Amino acid sequence: MRGDIEGRYARVRDEMAREGVDALVVSGSEYTGFDGAVAYMSGFQIVHRYAYVLVPLEGDPAIVFPSEARYVGFHDAAWVDERVFVDTPGAWLRDRVGGASRVGVYGLDYVMNVRDYRALAEGAFEIVSFDEPFDRARAVKSEAEMESVREAVRINEEGFWEVLRAYEPGKTEAQIMAPAAARFVELGTGRHAMNMVLASGPPGGARPEFVIPSETRRVSPDDLLLYSLEIGGPAGHWAEVSRPIMAGEPSPVTAEMMEAYVEYGEIARAVMKEGSTAHDVHMAVSKPFRDRGYALGHVTGHSIGMTMIEHPRVGEGNETVLRENMVFSMHPHVIAGDGSCLYMQETWRIGNEAGEQLSGLPLKIFDGSELT
Repeated sequence: MRGDIEGRYARVRDEMAREGVDALVVSGSEYTGFDGAVAYMSGFQIVHRYAYVLVPLEGDPAIVFPSEARYVGFHDAAWVDERVFVDTPGAWLRDRVGGASRVGVYGLDYVMNVRDYRALAEGAFEIVSFDEPFDRARAVKSEAEMESVREAVRINEEGFWEVLRAYEPGKTEAQIMAPAAARFVELGTGRHAMNMVLASGPPGGARPEFVIPSETRRVSPDDLLLYSLEIGGPAGHWAEVSRPIMAGEPSPVTAEMMEAYVEYGEIARAVMKEGSTAHDVHMAVSKPFRDRGYALGHVTGHSIGMTMIEHPRVGEGNETVLRENMVFSMHPHVIAGDGSCLYMQETWRIGNEAGEQLSGLPLKIFDGSELT
């Protein structure tokens, strides 16, 4: 693990030097999926509130907590020696980096506490967003990290089978989801989960909006159920794996979207390899859907690690070159003219010659017969 930690700091500092940044503030909060950057740089798991890791271009890092979080979380788990508890972390950070000319902040737009930003911004230095450089530094996973990713995928896949075992028309959406949620916690995900379901749609289909599984709405045989299962494993890496479930027959539109999804899977395996760009992948995997006249809603895919959504995104115009052992969540959000939707998630590893689908689930609509 020591080698992994040293490698993380070296890569982050390489990006800092490239961007002309004297110090980096890495922000994390308990918002789902936003705590991972702090864990990545310190080993500390945020339980409540928020924290920052200060990484100078030269010298030792520090981890900073608000005073009220002194007894929230096991702070001795952090491998950063200097641990600071202050009323306003932003003011402490401002004073510590006072001699800097340019300070990067990971999480500047979406994560950093407003009170702390205001205090930090009183300094004489320039503040710049550091999200993309930070994500570049952690995009390629080490062998130890790949083991963590694979563990998360195994847990995620087990949750899918729990959903399928619980599936029965007449049950509520929440009753079907509940065994998977319990199993996730049992296997070490803690609160690292974002489990949603596509909204109910026309017979044989679903709508494109994600909602919380309802404790009152009962499922019919013609409901296409897609539980969006997204979890972080015990070591902190996230995975996303899901497949649609329906006992009845899919509508003609859903069936055609399913045909396109099968083609997408074959194309993804071929194109998600060393040297492709994020643009290449998007254009290739979206072709089966575009050729049939379908729109794409939610992002096609994105890098995934200890933060749920990382750079690069898979999309048109993104020329980021993919490298072996990058990990992506792929989930084309396919929307038909009648408003119905098909959506599946899969976690992929960028390979040297071909992409590796990390779950063992086929791209298909499950009906429960797979259990017998």
